[in-house]
Amino acid sequence: MKRSTARLLDKTVVLSATLALAGKAYHVPSQPFWDALVVAQPSLMLIFLSVAGIFGVLTPFESWQVRSLADRSVTMRRYILSSFGKLLELSGDIEPPLETGDLALHVWRKRRTLRHPVRGVLKRLGTYRMSTYPNTRSFTPARGVGVVGLCWKEDCETAFDVEPLAQELTTEEEFTRYVEEHKHRWVMNLTWEEFKRVRHRGAVFATPIRNGRNRFVGCVSLDASHGFDVLNRTEVWEEMTALSLYIGREEFECI
Repeated sequence: MKRSTARLLDKTVVLSATLALAGKAYHVPSQPFWDALVVAQPSLMLIFLSVAGIFGVLTPFESWQVRSLADRSVTMRRYILSSFGKLLELSGDIEPPLETGDLALHVWRKRRTLRHPVRGVLKRLGTYRMSTYPNTRSFTPARGVGVVGLCWKEDCETAFDVEPLAQELTTEEEFTRYVEEHKHRWVMNLTWEEFKRVRHRGAVFATPIRNGRNRFVGCVSLDASHGFDVLNRTEVWEEMTALSLYIGREEFECI
């Protein structure tokens, strides 16, 4: 249950009890109706008053939801860290070995913005890595931009070996010429400035997060400076897919 739903339930109970008390005070729908009801159940008005007070002050549905959310948040964090630990173990075969903090796991969610009010963009909800370096750079791609944007556009698992491309395209002129020859898809539909900002992540993978109606709502991505061939295997994809399914069931509420 979402917190907004729990709060709505509390308010609905308070409103119902308040309307009942007001109906008794103003004889709505009629005085004989309330007289008969009170005779049949003398403590009814006291019950309505108690319910309005309890749900108005203690908000039991919302309080229960907050406690439940805290427990689920702990479970979610453990699940994500467990998945990240397995991915770290799988990355141990990369040569030369990745530096501490190189491998990073990200959770993205589709959000509408003023600049993109209809389709929205992907916003990063969380990043998991073994250190604070390298620092996570700002990136909010639209549909079809970057590996996560392509994952959104194509609604399927997407991977890109960026490392050889980053070594080949070192200037804006080289980048422009490459785009003219190979189309934008082969540079992930990035501009030169965007490409410069993300090209240090040489191996990037993304898998969709879908809601209960099987619609794309976000994605899980994994990236490293190198090691595409090692990471591009079934065990990695299975771990990422299991994580995306779990997050989708929770509707991002505990991220």
